[in-house]
Amino acid sequence: MTVLVGYVPSPEGEAALRAGIDEARLRGEKLMVVNTSRGDAYVDPRFAQEPELAHVREDLAALGVEFDIRQVLGGGDAAEEIIELAEQADVSLVVIGLRRRSAVGKLITGSAAQQILLGTGCPVLAVKAAL
Repeated sequence: MTVLVGYVPSPEGEAALRAGIDEARLRGEKLMVVNTSRGDAYVDPRFAQEPELAHVREDLAALGVEFDIRQVLGGGDAAEEIIELAEQADVSLVVIGLRRRSAVGKLITGSAAQQILLGTGCPVLAVKAAL
């Protein structure tokens, strides 16, 4: 079994990664870190650059966590990619970070987190970054 973390290089992504590490260790499972971008913008701050992924690899290796990092560029949106990977892999838990948004912001733009919560067939752990 695997714990899947939807990772973005942000405080919310780091919170999800830390929670995913804790869950993988607690369950004795492998950790799959997923970072995606549709590739439709010149700059996507949610797409992790190599130094950021190197930092994640170093942390996971130092902690002795078995892991796999997958980076998807040019696919669907992040929610679709995470749902698809959760269905394909033997995933026991999906961990995502939540960002703070206003009620109007949620209404206008929708929510990737909501898509993942409703579309994933396994439990989802949603965490917030510390203030």
